[in-house]
Formats: sequence, C-alpha cells, structure tokens
Amino acid sequence: MTGHDARALATPFTLGGHTLRNRLVATAHATAAVAEGAPTHADTAYWRRLAQGGAGMVITGGTAVAAESTLPQRYLTEAWRPEIKDAVRRRAEAITDGGAVAIAQLVHLGRETLGAGTYYAPVSAAAVRSPREASAPHPLSTEEVRHVVDAFRISAANSVQAGFHGVELHAGHGYLLAQFLSRINNTRTDEYGDRIALLAQVITAIRSEIGELPIGVRVSVEPGEDSGLGLDDLTELLPRLAAASPFTYANVTTGVRNTYVPGMATTGPPLLESVARLRAALALPLLVSQGFRSVTDIEGALSSGADLVGMARPFIADPDFARKVVAGDERSVRPCTGCNEGCRTFEPTGSCSVNPELGPPGAEFRPAVPLRLTPVRLDRPGSVAVLGAGPAGMECALTLARTGAEVVVFDTARDVGGQARLAARAAHRSGWQKIVDHQRDQLADLGVRVLLGTAPTPAELARFSRIVLATGAREVAVPVPGDLRTLTSTDFLHQYADVVPDAPRIAVLDDGFGWWQGVSAVESALAAGAREVTVITPGHGFATGLSPENRTQLMNRLAGAPLRVVVMNTVTATTADGLRLRHVLDGHESTVAADLLVTVGERLPYRPDIMPADGQSVLAVGDCVVPRRIAHAIAEGRAGAEAVGAEPL
Repeated sequence: MTGHDARALATPFTLGGHTLRNRLVATAHATAAVAEGAPTHADTAYWRRLAQGGAGMVITGGTAVAAESTLPQRYLTEAWRPEIKDAVRRRAEAITDGGAVAIAQLVHLGRETLGAGTYYAPVSAAAVRSPREASAPHPLSTEEVRHVVDAFRISAANSVQAGFHGVELHAGHGYLLAQFLSRINNTRTDEYGDRIALLAQVITAIRSEIGELPIGVRVSVEPGEDSGLGLDDLTELLPRLAAASPFTYANVTTGVRNTYVPGMATTGPPLLESVARLRAALALPLLVSQGFRSVTDIEGALSSGADLVGMARPFIADPDFARKVVAGDERSVRPCTGCNEGCRTFEPTGSCSVNPELGPPGAEFRPAVPLRLTPVRLDRPGSVAVLGAGPAGMECALTLARTGAEVVVFDTARDVGGQARLAARAAHRSGWQKIVDHQRDQLADLGVRVLLGTAPTPAELARFSRIVLATGAREVAVPVPGDLRTLTSTDFLHQYADVVPDAPRIAVLDDGFGWWQGVSAVESALAAGAREVTVITPGHGFATGLSPENRTQLMNRLAGAPLRVVVMNTVTATTADGLRLRHVLDGHESTVAADLLVTVGERLPYRPDIMPADGQSVLAVGDCVVPRRIAHAIAEGRAGAEAVGAEPL
C-alpha cells in the first residue's frame, strides 16, 4: 500500500467537537466480560488494548437502557444504574487513554430478547411477532413509550458523566428503536405511529442532558418482511429525523439478528455500492460499516462519500488493525476469516478463532496447554524443529521467530495450511485461506525455513534441541459394507469438482454432531452441480452444531436446493445404486438412491513416531493432541512457542 492509498483513511476527522486521529472506527461489539451488569477489569483490559491499536473512534456495545432489555446472564452493561458508574468510568478511561474517541452505544432490545428466556415480557411498537421468537411481544402503551424515552435519557447522562465523549443510539438490527422505524412492525395509531417520533424524542431528551456532545444513530438496511427497512426507507427517514431532532452522525449497516454478522459466504461490504446514494440523502457525517476488510474497500467507501468506515471483527482479530493500515502495513494484519465462532459464542466471554490473545483477558479464560511428551533438560541450547505447517505449527513457528529463535518447519504436504487449507477448498468456506496465507506470508517475511513435501530424517531431527509436533489429525473411514463407491469427507473435499459430474446423486452420512465437515460436503456437492443430495444423520437435525448466525445463513443458501435431510437414521449397507437405512428408534428400514456416499468420520490425532535424542524437548500442540477447532490449534501453537521459549535456547 502506498502513502497515496493511505491518505484518506489516515486523515483526522472532527465529530461533535472531538477530533478522530483517522477515519477507522471500531463499531459496537460486546466482550461479555461483564458481571451483574457492570464491566469487569477484563472488559476494561480489552477496550484498552483495542484503543491502543490506533482506531480513531471506539464504540462500545451491549449497553442496555432498562431492566426489561437485559438478559438472564447479565453480560450487557446496565447503563441506567448509577452504582456501576465507576466501572463504566474505567472502561471509558481505557479508551480515551489509548487515544480514541469513546462512544457508548445504547440499546433497548424490545421484542428481540435473543431467545434467552428473559425474565421480563418482551415489548415492541405493536404485537407483531419476531420470526425469531415464539410469542408476540407486549405492545407498549403511550405512557410506557415515554418511560423508554426517559430510560435512554438517564443512560446517556450516566455514560457521559462516566467519561464517554458521546452516545450512539442503536436503531438497527431489529431492536426496539428499529421496530418503531419499521413500516411492518409499527402499526400504531397514536403519536408514535409516526415512525421517527420515538427516536426524535429520545434524541431531544438526551440533548437536554449532554448538550452538543456527539449523538450517533445506527440504522440497518434489511429490506424484507422481517424489518421493513430498506434503503428507500432509510434515505427518506434519516433526513426527516435530522430535521426534527438533529443528531451528530449516522452509522449505516445491514441485517437483523442472525444475519447482521455475515459469515464467509458473504464477500465484500454489502453497502459499498450504496454509499453514494446515502451520501446524497444525508448532510450529516456518514459512517458505513459491515464487511469492510481491505484498504481497497475502505478507500472506496471514503471516495464515494463516507466520512468514516466501521469494523468490529477485524479489530477483534487484530486490535492493531488501524495502526498497521495507517502505516501502510496491511500485509501484517491478522485477518478476520468471517468464521463467526469464537466472537459469537460469549462462552464464557468473547474470543476469536485466529487471535490467540483473546480472552479476554487471555489465559485466565482461554488456557492453552501443550502436551509435553518428554522430560525437559534446560542445559542444552539449540534451535527448534516444528513438524507440521498447519495453523498450530505455523503459529508456533511465528511466535518463536519473533523472539529471534532459530526455527525450521517441516511438512510432508506440498502446501502449508493443513486442515485449514482443506476447509478453505469447500464451497463458501474460502475465508480460512486468509489465515493460512497470513501465516505463510509472515513466516516468509521473518525468513523462517519451511520445508514442504518432506519429513525430517532422525539425523536431521537430532540437530535440534526442541521439537514441536503439530502434525494434526486424520479422518477415519466409516465402515459401511456394500458395493457403492464411498469417500471420506476429507477425500471428497480434495476432489469433489471432479467426482460430482460422474456421480450426480450424492449421499452424505453425517456423524450426528452437525459440524462443518458434513455441511461443507453438502454445499460443495451442490456447488459442483449435484442433481440430488441426501443427508443421513443419526441426530435430530442437520447443521445443529453451527452457531445461530452460521446456521441461519446456511439455511438461506440452501433454500430451493435439491437437498433432502433424513434424520435419526443410520446407514446399514450400500448397494450398487444406493443405501439401506435403519431408523435409530423404531428400526424401520428404508432405501435412498445414490451414486456416491460421503462419510463424516471421527478424526484421530496423528503423531509420527520419533525417537528423541538425549535431552531433546518434545511438545505436541493442536489436533495431534486432540482434534478440535482452529481456535485451539492457534492458541496452543502460541502457547507451545511460549513454553519452548521459556527454556534456554
């Protein structure tokens, strides 16, 4: 990236009397490191680290304005409570001390209680049921709406008194303020039947408390019957709102719950082509967000009329994202893959599949313990051999190389990446290639030798003082008697583009856990032109192991596909033209026509037999300990390097 390319995103911008050091905004997201509604020290540490990474503005998320907008876990900050002000002040100071403008996003969930069994009755503009909830909400009375206005006013005042520079009102993603903006969900006949009335009153009430400090309004484009807020609606409503009750900036994003965090199948920022239209409709500062990853896209949005560009997951994956791209070092950014795993589980706190620092706050919440296979002698200096160039092995080698250690990586494959490279071959899963490419490029930049297509000889290994095994796992074939051609999901992903044309009817025998191996086999078969795909699972459903966002987006992709799902069945045998099934409960037998069976089998650790030389330290990390997710592989790769680095080299 040249200095010219960086010019727009690196320039300061003044917003409500505060100067942002650049045009990059960390948009609202929650850490879940909140206890009983109050930010913890782990939460503060997270925001401090993010602000230190160079973002111009940081917007904190998960800030509820009323008790009926909380969840039983109470990991949303409860902004209306004055007794938590000291904890909120620590959060604000962590951001401002890091040099960023601090904005607190305020939200009332309304009818969108996240399926969490809230203790309160869900509420909304009208008794219109959310597609994601079992019951219609309680329609707020006129007096109850006025209490909502007051709740926002009190929460905004508390946030600013605690040190935040301003607030952002979450009027998107289908939450309460968006429900009032929606032509579908707002069927009221009182004064709040005017779709901007509630939001205008909230802004006016907050202005009475915080004066001219920044007030942002976040809205989302989601045309469909779910929200009733398309681009036409927003370009009509936002100027009218600004005239009725002036606010400082508009933050425009996309989606509702379960779609507003798009997965790997979404490529590129969905609003990039709409920036010019939004700019033409609004005289206010414009922040656009969702799906921005590259400098090219960020600069494209700014050149089309956006003033600021917002991102959340890229800052989670690499809190130094802003500092690096402003400095022209986009190559060193650890990329978000869009996997929606660690950052969307909140168990026990938000984390990241590719960022081993998270937490928060690190190892206390996310221990990563390499398996030590030999006793350690601390008196033998030397270099480190890493066997395996998957995510665990490459992370280990990177961490060691950054400390100045001599490290060599061996892998019998012809390319780096291991299971992540295989996963990236699947339809709609190419995001995994981003972390593979990043680790490969960083190893090259550090001058680490990576020897592919070869296994080290015992004599070669004897020259190293430390050995780290990161040799991964191998899928076991599921034994199914019969004549039909059968492939493991691993073998199928290697060759599906060539296999499907000759076998247009594909059957996938899932393992019942509903994870990505079976899902990727199905989507890859369909992408290659399969005429018919049948999933057989002993479980009660398909893709049940995916996160809610990933599962919802998967089902949207599969709508209308030639796919049949047979649940609570197993395959007993194959014939030349199909499968014999047996129901796991009643034993009923049936048949399915198929040209090829793909089985999802157990993955077992693969650790080659090596004979350590006297005094050699041998550690194992990642799937060769126990097969798990990429988050474990990367975290253990880092921890393995730290364990080796603790020994004198």
